[in-house]
Amino acid sequence: MTLQPNLNAVLHGRYRIEKVIGQGGFGNIYLAEDTRLSGRLCAVKQVRYDPAFTPEMLREARDQFMREATVLARLDHPNLPKVSDFFSIDESDFLVMDYVPGDDMRALISKAESANKFLPENEVLKWAVQIADALSYLHGQNPPILHRDIKPSNIKLTPTGLVKMVDFGLVKLLAPGEVTITILQGQGSAIYTPLEQYGGDSFHTDARADIYAFGATLYHLLTNTTPINVRDRFLDPKNLPNPRAINPAVSPRVAEAILWAMELHPDNRPQNVNAFIKALTGESTDSLLKFSGKSQYIPKPRFGTAELRLGIAASALVFLSLLLTLLRNL
Repeated sequence: MTLQPNLNAVLHGRYRIEKVIGQGGFGNIYLAEDTRLSGRLCAVKQVRYDPAFTPEMLREARDQFMREATVLARLDHPNLPKVSDFFSIDESDFLVMDYVPGDDMRALISKAESANKFLPENEVLKWAVQIADALSYLHGQNPPILHRDIKPSNIKLTPTGLVKMVDFGLVKLLAPGEVTITILQGQGSAIYTPLEQYGGDSFHTDARADIYAFGATLYHLLTNTTPINVRDRFLDPKNLPNPRAINPAVSPRVAEAILWAMELHPDNRPQNVNAFIKALTGESTDSLLKFSGKSQYIPKPRFGTAELRLGIAASALVFLSLLLTLLRNL
């Protein structure tokens, strides 16, 4: 039977439960006091497993949790909460992280909506740079770590202005040979999740899945509008409005970068977080072209290898034709 901690219950002889601060299909998050370190508050995440699991599947899932919790505990980045402990009680597993004060970004969107305003683009870009730094850190681990559930409610803005990605609920490690293993079963939040992530662990996902969710999150932050579910977009790829159609204050450059990140096919998105953040902030990159005297940036051509080869061949023929013409005139 799964343990349900009560108020004031002390878990693991150390963490006194104060209240529930998050709930989801795969576990609750509790605010707790660390009784060994007076005044320290922490977030204790309880992991739930699928009740349909066989005893063998449950044992494998819990062993996997312990392995991957060990990996998370080694992470150290200013925009990620520090995982300080993990333990098991009966049939429940727990992950202990720093408690992060402040509003999550879904609350910031709600406040902007209530005031009939949009969040300023320059502020959102400052947050985006911090999120990108955290994602680059995760993706740069060996093996790489994917977040898999980037969304406004999983990102907090602390009173000091520091951004924290607070939920590791769907973290995925990329093992050698493109085999994926997941701490918790799940597919992320539908409106921020790319199509390839719906394939579950049998379908390979990589950093570009996080880039899609990152772009979708920025779309929501700048427009006060949730992006259209990717399954609906698959049926009609043109039904995602340009952010500028909702909020004209969004710059063309930022709108193009967000739509680039939200391309349905991963090959058509930025191939890494660095390319995406350069597109957002206006710096030139191999994937974007900057025209002199203009602030317009154009995403890389969205065609496949065959079309690219045809284009190169056509350009070569034009060049040879011009060269022959010049030679005849000499």
